[in-house]
Amino acid sequence: MAVRYRNIARVVRPHGSKGEVLVAPLRGLPFLLKKGLTCALTPPALDRDRFCSIRSLSCGGSEALVSFSGVDSLDAAEAIAGCYVLIAEDELDLSPLDHSIDDLIGRKVQDSRYGYLGVVTEVICTPANDVWTIDEGPFGELLIPVIDEVIDSIPDDGPIHTSIMDGIVTESEREDA
Repeated sequence: MAVRYRNIARVVRPHGSKGEVLVAPLRGLPFLLKKGLTCALTPPALDRDRFCSIRSLSCGGSEALVSFSGVDSLDAAEAIAGCYVLIAEDELDLSPLDHSIDDLIGRKVQDSRYGYLGVVTEVICTPANDVWTIDEGPFGELLIPVIDEVIDSIPDDGPIHTSIMDGIVTESEREDA
């Protein structure tokens, strides 16, 4: 079976003269990099290996200072600025609800009780859990908490499946639909 990779972070900019870079997780994902992890940097370049490993990292705030194997100078670090960091999915410790915000916006949402709800138009990040704004559907704008009890599945393509709780769709919205 082919190895599946997932974009989890982006190289923001070089930091210092020894090849270290600042890396930020993609919006909506936790910071998933760890020392020793093998990753791919995309887009690939002709003058460097596509795959490298993380030699060291130190987290601070929303970004981490990372040293990749094969990136040993300021020039090499500048060459990977803007690259995405891909990790094999079997190496990741993700919950089924962890997805990049960019992968969610525009996705259709289908509920087990109410049918088509609309599309994800915004992801609101809160300390407790994310909340999706669902719009362009028969019930108008809805706010869906991103929790195990509500989100049934987020397939790679096709609609997201939910089982929303009572109170998210009000009686007047149901009658209008």
